[in-house]
Amino acid sequence: MRLRLTAHNQTFFDLLAELGHHLVTGADLLAQLVGAEPTERTALAEGLRDVEHQADAATHSIIRRLNQTFVTPFDRDDLYDLTSALDDCMDSMEEAGDIIVLYRIGDLPDGVTAQVGTLQRAAELTAAAMPRLRTLKKLSSYWIEVNRLENEADRIYRGLTADLFAEPEHLASPAGVVELIKLKSAVDCLEQAADHFERVANVVETIFLKES
Repeated sequence: MRLRLTAHNQTFFDLLAELGHHLVTGADLLAQLVGAEPTERTALAEGLRDVEHQADAATHSIIRRLNQTFVTPFDRDDLYDLTSALDDCMDSMEEAGDIIVLYRIGDLPDGVTAQVGTLQRAAELTAAAMPRLRTLKKLSSYWIEVNRLENEADRIYRGLTADLFAEPEHLASPAGVVELIKLKSAVDCLEQAADHFERVANVVETIFLKES
């Protein structure tokens, strides 16, 4: 059993909770962006970018504290992995929103909305789990559900990818192929975000097993 927290390193938990909050905000903005008219997406993408910058600031604060603190609440490498995975979740969601706007993608398939829905739920669960790291209680249901959501996201991704390649208009002309490439880039980013949320859950499970 590792030495538990002192008042000095209590800020690790505060910053992890802050990162979790940013993920919820980011996922909600992404959902709004996906459901918005193309002319309304730029402002939402800018808001998403602002949230990503805030998440970056929290991430850098944790890394600085890891480098400056002798006694950490959990294994130093696990804390680094957790912080990095949380940051990757935000980065992938922001990148997906950016691609949709920069590539001037018009109508989005329904599967994209379903993808983002799994990310919203994963973000909510992750944000709720971060404060529980203080006590390491009531965490198993979190990683089980996030793993289930990632499996669901995989199924959505495979079906969506198959539908994209099966759409005749995407293969009928060079312009259609370009549109396919644009859509596939956004879909891939959303799938990566789901993978990152699962990685967060796996690190939390690792911490729980080590510390219990």
